[in-house]
Amino acid sequence: MKETKEFKTETKKLLDMMIHSIYTHKEIFLRELISNASDAIDKRHFMSLTDSKMPIVDYEIKVEADKANRTLTISDNGIGMSKEELEDNLGTIAKSGSKEFLEQLDKKDTDVDIIGQFGVGFYSAFMVASKVEVLSHKVGSDKTYLFTSEGLDSYTIEEVDELIDGTKITLYLRENQEEENYDTYLDEYTIKELIRKYSDYVRYPIKTWVTKYDKPKDGKEDEESTHLELETINSMIPLWKKNKNEVKEEELNEFYKQKFMDYQDPLLSVFINVEGLITYRSLLFIPRKPLFNMYNDKNERGLQLYTKGVFILDKCKDLIPEYLYFVKGLVDSADLPLNISRELLQEDRQIKKIATNVEKRLLQELERMLKNEPEKYQEFFKDYGRALKFGLYENYGARKESLQDLIILHSLTLDKMVTFKEYKENMKEAQKAIYYVSNLDGTNVKDLPQVEVLKQKGYDILVLSDDVDEFMLQVMKDYDKVPFKSISEADLNLLNEEESKAIDDLKETNKDFLKTLSDDLKDDVSEVTLSKRLVDDAFCLTTKEGLSLSMEKVLKQQDSMAKASKVLELNPKHELYNKLENLYKDNKLDELKEYISFIYDQALIVEGLDPKDPIKYSKMVTKLLLK
Repeated sequence: MKETKEFKTETKKLLDMMIHSIYTHKEIFLRELISNASDAIDKRHFMSLTDSKMPIVDYEIKVEADKANRTLTISDNGIGMSKEELEDNLGTIAKSGSKEFLEQLDKKDTDVDIIGQFGVGFYSAFMVASKVEVLSHKVGSDKTYLFTSEGLDSYTIEEVDELIDGTKITLYLRENQEEENYDTYLDEYTIKELIRKYSDYVRYPIKTWVTKYDKPKDGKEDEESTHLELETINSMIPLWKKNKNEVKEEELNEFYKQKFMDYQDPLLSVFINVEGLITYRSLLFIPRKPLFNMYNDKNERGLQLYTKGVFILDKCKDLIPEYLYFVKGLVDSADLPLNISRELLQEDRQIKKIATNVEKRLLQELERMLKNEPEKYQEFFKDYGRALKFGLYENYGARKESLQDLIILHSLTLDKMVTFKEYKENMKEAQKAIYYVSNLDGTNVKDLPQVEVLKQKGYDILVLSDDVDEFMLQVMKDYDKVPFKSISEADLNLLNEEESKAIDDLKETNKDFLKTLSDDLKDDVSEVTLSKRLVDDAFCLTTKEGLSLSMEKVLKQQDSMAKASKVLELNPKHELYNKLENLYKDNKLDELKEYISFIYDQALIVEGLDPKDPIKYSKMVTKLLLK
């Protein structure tokens, strides 16, 4: 006898949301129904371990299309449902038979995997179907029931004579609309693609009818015919669920290339298997070279997310920090809290914990590569080092301890890339800082005026060639309590006490002369002073603490008006200084102003900057050449 029943009040309210709002893509329905089928088989399999009377079967899930009647059927030989369970699990939305089943199990004694929230996932079918029939036979019962609903206010349940093994869900597809072709879900190709996309790693075989071409008879190749075969579509055992020693490198490389559409083997592969309060598996890859869309604004970071082998999200940002945007891979866990549609992660400590562990393990592998395969690491750093620098720079250097030993910069003395640790180990006994110079435009650093005194003392200099380098060092401040210091900082003093005092005394003696020069350049520099760093060169530009000339150039490219506080340093031992001093003593102040302005322009050029007034500068060069 057919019984018609009203959906419960809360079900009516949620049903429209389930059909029209909760899921982003209609194709998700097949993932949900297959997951429920896998859930039902899990239950049967577990019960068979404790009930010897339960029939042994070869578990399988079938997806069958009937184009003539426009129906799609998903069937399984799982545990099945009684009349009461049909009412409880399907008549009340979000009622989870799976959840209740798990609550009855002692999880310590079983590894049973239950995916589905049956009452939720089942109703995704109404996104594509105008009517759904659920034919189900509970294992051990002698009765079969048919649940029918059109997703409106009511449903019917009736006992039928048909005897099946498990559950069969039949979807009567909606009529095609201008913006939606529902017939596509009956296409063999679409069915196979959706199974592979979302359910490839469900651990039971998922079968569908596949067209096979017959071999031509009697050599008549033009009389080709076809037939249908029931074929298993899914892989079932994910690569990441195997033990690492069971997976060959060639197999791993092929998996990466097919999964992430790369033609080269990955530079690095990382297996992660964690069991405990949070259980998950992860497989991470660093591409050998940045992929074509790596720096595209549309290229979103994130790892693929699976729940017990079922594909959930393609780009899960919460599972990896932003600076590791170049890392490809996936995480598979049953412990992640998903929203009702399983399309979004909810904020949770478990997510943060997994993300922290994934980041930590990846950095450990990079440390291993740096130590054991330095050439390979340099290849990595050439392409992805900038990302690590941003990771160190962001959040005010919060990742300093975890990232600082992965940074390599060019050593001027050794003429190779070194770590901060290597630099420190090679420091001279009297050296009190890690010195660096910015070289964004590729000039010959060895010829810079500021380098002279450091070369004399045998101090190494780190050459910064990336626009983020100096910002990174500013945030770090020091390495292992040794401060970073730019060779262009105005307060740099590498002279001994006697030499330094001699320069200070000379400043005091010539303070009026230096003030006149400073006044002549008051719009351009904070002061003109005597240098404690120059040896052979006549002058150089330095900056006071804060913004450097290199940082000013970077910010200028970003339309920033920020300017460095410049200092023009003169070498009191150079004959050019004597020339300026004589002009001052002879009261030739106009000529002195011309000279100091010209020197300032030259100093700008040395730093890779344009003269303040190129036309005036050119005329001054011509004038000097004619003297």
